[in-house]
Amino acid sequence: MTTRRNFLKHSTVVTAIAGFTPYLFSSVQPARAESANDRLQVGGIGLGSRGNGDVDEFQRFADVVAVCDVDEKHLANGLRRNPGRKNADGQLVKPDGYKNYRNILDRKDIDIVCISTVDHWHAKIAVEALQAGKHVFSQKPLTLTIEENKLIRAAAKKYGKIFTVSTQQRSQVGQFMTAILMVQKGLLGEVKHVVVHIDGSPTSEQLPEADVPPELDWETWQGQTPTVKYRRRRVHYEYRWWYEYSGGKFTDWGAHHIDNALQALNLTAEGTGPISVKPILAEHPVLFQNGYPTVDNQYNTSHKFNIEVQFPNGVVMNVVSGSPDGNGILFEGTKGKIHVNRDRIKGKPFDDIGGKQEPFSKKQGVNYQDMAYLENVLPLEDYVKLYNGKPIPQETLVGTDWVNPLLWNKQNFIQCIKEGGLPVSDVFSHLQTMNVCHLCAIAARLGREIQWDAKTETIIGDKQASTFLARERRKGYEIPNVG
Repeated sequence: MTTRRNFLKHSTVVTAIAGFTPYLFSSVQPARAESANDRLQVGGIGLGSRGNGDVDEFQRFADVVAVCDVDEKHLANGLRRNPGRKNADGQLVKPDGYKNYRNILDRKDIDIVCISTVDHWHAKIAVEALQAGKHVFSQKPLTLTIEENKLIRAAAKKYGKIFTVSTQQRSQVGQFMTAILMVQKGLLGEVKHVVVHIDGSPTSEQLPEADVPPELDWETWQGQTPTVKYRRRRVHYEYRWWYEYSGGKFTDWGAHHIDNALQALNLTAEGTGPISVKPILAEHPVLFQNGYPTVDNQYNTSHKFNIEVQFPNGVVMNVVSGSPDGNGILFEGTKGKIHVNRDRIKGKPFDDIGGKQEPFSKKQGVNYQDMAYLENVLPLEDYVKLYNGKPIPQETLVGTDWVNPLLWNKQNFIQCIKEGGLPVSDVFSHLQTMNVCHLCAIAARLGREIQWDAKTETIIGDKQASTFLARERRKGYEIPNVG
C-alpha cells in the first residue's frame, strides 16, 4: 500500500515504471516559468449553482480574483461566497465582480477562465478566452452545434492553451475508469453492443410570459439565440429543456455517458465517429414541424427516445431514455456484460476479477489504493495511461478521506498548466463526444436516420438535416473563426 501511495504522488516514477512517455501531446507546454507552489489566478464566468461550485473548488488550487454573471443576484451571491485571498502584505483581497465577461478576458493578471454559463454561451466565451491567452476550464456540454465543435477545435489547436471540459466521470476511478479499462483489456471479450441510458428530459405545462426580473440582463442572457418573450422557466437551470439553448438529455447526460462509452471503445480521436444515427423512438412534449417546435411556451427537448448509433467497426450504441438497468452504461461483450453508473459496477466479469464496490453515495468515490483486489488484473499503470501520464487521484487531495471527482478534474487541469501535457478530460476528445450527442438530437428532431461522414464531419445526402449542423446567430454575438 505504501508503494501504491508513492506511485500516486510521484508521476515521474509511475510513468517510468509504466514504460511510456509521461505526457501525451507534449507540444502543449506549461503556462509560464513558475515554481510548483505559485498560485494561478482564475476568473469565474457564470455563477449559478454549478458555477459557484466551480469557483469554490478552484479556490483549493488557485486564487479566484474575479467573477462575472449577467444576473445581479447571482453575482452578489458569488461575491458573498468567495472568501478572497491574502496579498503579499497579508491583507484580504476580495475578488472583483463584473456583469460583462470581457472585463475578465481583458485582465492580464488572469491565467484561467472558468466558464459555467448556460450552454449556448460556452463556445463564444471559450474561443475568445483562448484568443486572450487564457487557459480554459468549461462546463459541459461545450457546444450547441457541430459547427461550434469545429470553431473550438481550430482555436484550441491555434493557441495551444490547456483546455479541460468538466466531465468528471473521467476522473471517477472506482467506477468509470475501471469499467473503461475492463473493456479495453478485453475482459468482456469483443464488445459489439452498448446501451447508454441518459434519462429523458422533463416536460412542462404551458408557461406564461412574465416581466423580466430587474436583476437579469435578459438581452445578454439570450446571446446568439433568437429574441423571445421572457418566461421564468426558460432561464437558469431549466434552459436545458429548450433546444434553443441546449440539447436536453442528449447533451446534458450524453456529455457524460456517451463520452465514457466512446472512451472505452477507443472512438475519441478526431476523424472517428458513427456512420449512421437512427431514431428507433423519439417523442417530444410538443408538436414538431421540420425539426422545430411549433410552440414556444413549453419545454421542447425529447422526453422519450431510443437512438441507434452505428459505428464502422460494427459496434451498435443505443442511446436511450429508459432501460431495465437504469441510468448508466451497459457494455455487452462475447464474454459477458457489465453495467456502470456513478454508484457502482455490476456484472459477472467484474465479480470474476474480484470486484467489489463501496457505494459512491457513501464515500463519494473510490480510490485506487482502496482497490487492492483488482491490482493483479488492472495495475496502476493502466489507470495512469487513462490519465494521460499524470498521477491518478488520491484521498489526500482534500486533506481527508472524502474524495470528489469534480476536484480531481481541476487538480489535473492545474497540474497540466504548470507542467504541460494533455488533461484527462481534454477538449479534443470531448468534441468527438459532442458530435455524437448533437447527431442524436438532430435525428430525434427530424424523426429519421442520418448518414454521417466522420472524416469530413458532414451529413450525407440530406440537405435539410445538414442545416442543423450550424445556426444563424444574432448580430453582435458571432463566434470568432480562427481556422
